Amino acid sequence: MKKSKTPTFLLELPLRVDAGRAKRLRAQFEAARCLYNALLGEAMKRLRQMRADPAWQEARAIPHAQKQERKEAFSRLRHAHGFSEYALHEFVKTANCSWIAEHLDSMVAQTLATRAYQAVNRVCRGLAKHVRFKSKGRGLNSVENKWNKSGLRFVLQPPEEGDQGWLIWGKCRLPALIDWDDPVVCHGLRHPIKYARLVRRKASSPKAQGADVQGYRYCVQLLLEGTPHRKPKHTVGKQVTGLDLGPSTIAIVPREGEARLSPLCEELKPDIRAKRRLERKLDRQRRANNPGNYDEKGRVKRRLVWHDSKGYRATRRRLAHKERQLAAHRKSLHGRLAHEIVRIGNDIRIEKISYRAWQKQFGRSVGRSAPGMLIDHLRRTVASTGGTLHEFPTRSTKLSQYCHGCKTYVKKPLSQRWHECACGTGPVQRDLYSAWLAAHLDPTNNIPSIAQDSWEGADLRLRAAVEALAQRANEGQVLPRSVGIPRAGARLPQSLAPNRLELVYRRGRLAALG
Repeated sequence: MKKSKTPTFLLELPLRVDAGRAKRLRAQFEAARCLYNALLGEAMKRLRQMRADPAWQEARAIPHAQKQERKEAFSRLRHAHGFSEYALHEFVKTANCSWIAEHLDSMVAQTLATRAYQAVNRVCRGLAKHVRFKSKGRGLNSVENKWNKSGLRFVLQPPEEGDQGWLIWGKCRLPALIDWDDPVVCHGLRHPIKYARLVRRKASSPKAQGADVQGYRYCVQLLLEGTPHRKPKHTVGKQVTGLDLGPSTIAIVPREGEARLSPLCEELKPDIRAKRRLERKLDRQRRANNPGNYDEKGRVKRRLVWHDSKGYRATRRRLAHKERQLAAHRKSLHGRLAHEIVRIGNDIRIEKISYRAWQKQFGRSVGRSAPGMLIDHLRRTVASTGGTLHEFPTRSTKLSQYCHGCKTYVKKPLSQRWHECACGTGPVQRDLYSAWLAAHLDPTNNIPSIAQDSWEGADLRLRAAVEALAQRANEGQVLPRSVGIPRAGARLPQSLAPNRLELVYRRGRLAALG
């Protein structure tokens, strides 16, 4: 009988770990790393054997139209070569040898087998090219259980006994830091615990608060049954909203109300600059430590041994910490933007985009703002409110080429950021117009259904959104070129004095020109 699925949400709590418990946890994580690598190797061996079987090519030759026959042929191959999740669960009983079994219980070993199978199965299905074995330097940074009854589990005292919580794993009993004044924590701990996950993260240095001698912080993630806490400020609107997402911008246009065009994750710029300074410092230290590894033009030679200084390793830790801060800040900005969109309405219309293709074409912008992660976050937020996120295929909608006035499609280059048609529609900013068209898309029809009177009111709203950006550009702010607004000619404010002197340096002194 198939197990019923219930809604799940996550709550993370920091753990207080002393030196003795940290040493034991490092040994347990090392055992988990060794077992995971052994499971990856065994799964890859079975995959190679399955692909070498002549029946594999026969199964691949079956036409895709014969879905049932093709599925049965591959299922027989998987069963014959033991390439399945439960076959790896059987293998883990023999791989979990004496010294590993002292640190890992059977449930944690099974979750590692599931994790290894899922990684190799992506290679089998063509979704990945290879698997990544965990080196001793990188390590394995999370382990989890399948339930909360034995093994790795979280125990919470009843209120009359003190409301204290512990994560128990073998002989380790780790106290959790619980802030009962936080409504999110109180809401989460009132729900049943499905299972627990132990996570460790690198801090900026071993001297950071809460870090052990190797610079790790530990926390527990509780997978809870139910729905997450919703703050009172996060209201839900009823508007139908269209979105047009770009690598570095987003246009938000409801059917009624204020339109908006803004850069994505604009607050990340200071973090990006600090990260870039650390990267330059790291490169200078690497070149100073290994001068013989570069040719006369400064290019790296091949097959070399690299030497790292203490300063280089410290800068590398600072850079890794900056990357973690950047990811956390980005995730926070994504959550804030998702709630702002849902506050307008939880019926979202957007075109389905290949974010992997964007990574190849706009790598730096996509790496900074992560638009695909934003849509995933928005999808979860909309689902938790009972709304719907409709994604339409771009091949059939072609909103950036469509004109609702004459109902024709005209191709535009990416450099053309304004829509203007001979029928009288426009000029209007391209992204805002596409988002407005998306708001009028019907899930059963790929052509927007628009009345003429709705456009007369929308034209003013879209122009107001552009004027807000134009004002920012006139003030000297740098905007993405995709918004279609030229940069201001003067970046510095002009002096209000009527007689201004132009100053130059002469012989090392500042003097007036003339």
